Amino acid sequence: MGLPHLLTEEAKHKPDLRRYWLGGVGFTFLIACFGYVLALVPGFALAGPLASAIVLSVAYRQVAGYPENLRPGIEFSSKRLLRVAIILYGLKLNIGTVLSDGLGLLLLDAGVVAFAILFTVWIAKVMKADSSISLLVGIGTGVCGAAAIAATAPIVKSKEEDTAIGVGIIALMGTFFAILYTLLRPILPMTDLAYGSWVGVSIHEVAQVALAAAPAGEGPLAMALLAKLGRVFLLIPLCFILMYIMKRKQKNEDTGEAKVTFPWFLLGFIIMSIVGTYVLGPVIPVAESTMNTVDVMTTFLLTAAMVGLGLKVDLKQLRQKAWKPLVAMTITSVVLSVTTLIIFM
Repeated sequence: MGLPHLLTEEAKHKPDLRRYWLGGVGFTFLIACFGYVLALVPGFALAGPLASAIVLSVAYRQVAGYPENLRPGIEFSSKRLLRVAIILYGLKLNIGTVLSDGLGLLLLDAGVVAFAILFTVWIAKVMKADSSISLLVGIGTGVCGAAAIAATAPIVKSKEEDTAIGVGIIALMGTFFAILYTLLRPILPMTDLAYGSWVGVSIHEVAQVALAAAPAGEGPLAMALLAKLGRVFLLIPLCFILMYIMKRKQKNEDTGEAKVTFPWFLLGFIIMSIVGTYVLGPVIPVAESTMNTVDVMTTFLLTAAMVGLGLKVDLKQLRQKAWKPLVAMTITSVVLSVTTLIIFM
């Protein structure tokens, strides 16, 4: 009687676990949907659905607390779905275009990435800012915003709440700079194509690059996206460099064999980049509407994952930890913008 009774009790709990898991995933999807709705409101429309969803999830955490019973599903969204989104993000990277048309810009992009990370970390050290958040926002500033932060956070062993804070800072400042660029464009003594290049090498998110470059026309927009693609491409070698640094760091700290988990989703990102460049289109015809659908799905999954991270943010800690990295990242962004502007003028 004992064993059947135990099996019966176990069976009773299984549906609850499944319900809580599905409920947690569904909860992140629901807030992500609300983020898309909020992004339709003037003001929030400039920030986009990802930033809007983070705002909603952080606000929910402060008012209602963390929904512990839904933790399994929320954790799934913030970890597993995040990796799926990063893998699918690889389809946006056309390796052939970067290497054939944007090689010159790629060299400048490499300088931008190195400067943004090293300068932000240096300023943060001088200001005694939180090193983890500062590194993440430096990476986001140099490479491609939230996607870069999400991809590198597991490698540098960042806490999930630090990752969410970093994404929030990047979304805020990237949107501000995109608007500022748009306002400055009519009075800048530079050609529209030069303006597009400047936008692509210095603004954070792909969507923010499009926001700032679109008013200049299709040519400058294409140039801006090409320059931005180069920075996305550099995410691949950057991840391997960070893995090497972390391995050396752990080996020095532990004085033993270092253990750094390989981010397998990065391999998926590379494979999807190759597939998107050399298979989909050249070998297998794919309708533009299909690629747009995949793009929308990728953004939605990334938004749901960010909701999971945003639910971990405690505003008390945010006030204590975020303002110095925000200042460091702002200084870096200003210096980066001015320096690259001089280059393209």
